[in-house]
Amino acid sequence: MSQKLSPVEALDLWQRVCVASVRQDVPDLSARQMALLLTVYLTPPPHTVRGLAGILNVSKPAVTRAVDRLGELGMVKRKVDEYDRRSVLIQRTVKGSVFLREFGDTIVAASAPSSDVNSD
Repeated sequence: MSQKLSPVEALDLWQRVCVASVRQDVPDLSARQMALLLTVYLTPPPHTVRGLAGILNVSKPAVTRAVDRLGELGMVKRKVDEYDRRSVLIQRTVKGSVFLREFGDTIVAASAPSSDVNSD
């Protein structure tokens, strides 16, 4: 039951989501941070820096910086892998789950036909 959007419609929706997001009192995540957060929450674990770098096709240092920021915000946490102590797992947190749930609600609201985030 998906609706096919034109590129202009997709950009319009993304603009409405971005405007609604910046109007809320929530952390302002970069595209890389958001992509990493969504990947951790929407794909089956376990997640490692190496694995996330491969999925996102970015360097391990770039993933580490994003994980550092998301960790500061309490949206992910690091845990040493019990089976391979050299490896660090990136795990979900309740705060990250709540953030993404609310962000999902923002997307749904912005996609509603009567949505007008441009009015003040």
